[in-house]
Amino acid sequence: MITLNVDLGDRSYPIYIGTDLLGQADLLTQHIAGNSALIVTNETVAPLYLEKVKQHLGSIKHDVVILPDGEQFKNLDVLNQIYDALLSNQFDRNTTLIALGGGVIGDITGFAAATYQRGVNLIQIPTTLLSQVDSSVGGKTAVNHKLGKNMIGAFYQPKVVIADTSTLNTLDDRQLSSGIAEVIKYGLLGDIEFHGWLKEHMKALLHRDPSALAYAIERSCQNKAEIVSADEKESGQRALLNLGHTFGHAIETGMGYGEWLHGEGVATGMVMAAIMSCKMGNISEADVCEIKHLIELAKLPTHAPEALTAKGFKKLMAVDKKVQDGKIRLILLNAIGDAYITDDYDEDQLTDCINCSYC
Repeated sequence: MITLNVDLGDRSYPIYIGTDLLGQADLLTQHIAGNSALIVTNETVAPLYLEKVKQHLGSIKHDVVILPDGEQFKNLDVLNQIYDALLSNQFDRNTTLIALGGGVIGDITGFAAATYQRGVNLIQIPTTLLSQVDSSVGGKTAVNHKLGKNMIGAFYQPKVVIADTSTLNTLDDRQLSSGIAEVIKYGLLGDIEFHGWLKEHMKALLHRDPSALAYAIERSCQNKAEIVSADEKESGQRALLNLGHTFGHAIETGMGYGEWLHGEGVATGMVMAAIMSCKMGNISEADVCEIKHLIELAKLPTHAPEALTAKGFKKLMAVDKKVQDGKIRLILLNAIGDAYITDDYDEDQLTDCINCSYC
């Protein structure tokens, strides 16, 4: 087992990464402060891992909420099912919410924990690659609105993240690739050595090689933990973690939540960010091709959906947390492994970038 730490002073917490961690009761129970817990999971994960978690709770009063599976259910209506369970069980401020599932479960459970009685304990048990390398770490919680993804949320840190890599054995190939998109992101935005490693080990990741997956998860979490520790609430450096996301969120929203997986939108968004960076003279066409090739190796899309016009795309991008004073801020590349955030670009270049991304 590997243990990393997110350094946030008295709110610091460990990330445990390893195989069969769900079988180790103490990893979970030592982080349950009170005597009550609510497990939130979904219809896909519950039959696989719910009993493993429940058996560790012993005399701790607990209940379970099983939500439908999918991005389209990360909304305020479904969120109320969690509040209903908390209130009907008369769970108090010492309750611990346990998020057992992928990014959707982690986000919606985290937001419930942040807002129930103004904040209760939260434990993240991510079961997808995307959630293990990204969404479970750093305290971003949210639900979607029909007009914009993750526009209703809060920064709220967990007490612990337990990333059991054994759960990836039951992950389907499309979800695995979706998670690899976030892994690729870390190499592009600031870890050039990791980018090189990914070019050599992409086949191993797709074939679920245990050592390759463990290394990719560890390296990704290290990168994110360092950035979050330096900039918890995204006032500066942390915004770089959104490389590809402004474009990708527009795709997810425009196509309808669940049609494109989050990682698929981010993958295409990273290609679009690379194209925009090239148009601005920052990187070469060869760099764009290298990025696009790596994403294709991961079996991820690299073209924007034709159903979205350039005008519609820009309208969707305007509903984004990085918009300031009406200007869409973009995360672009000075070079592979060197990202930056800017609102200093030509609108015509952005339109050309979007049009070029349909090709």
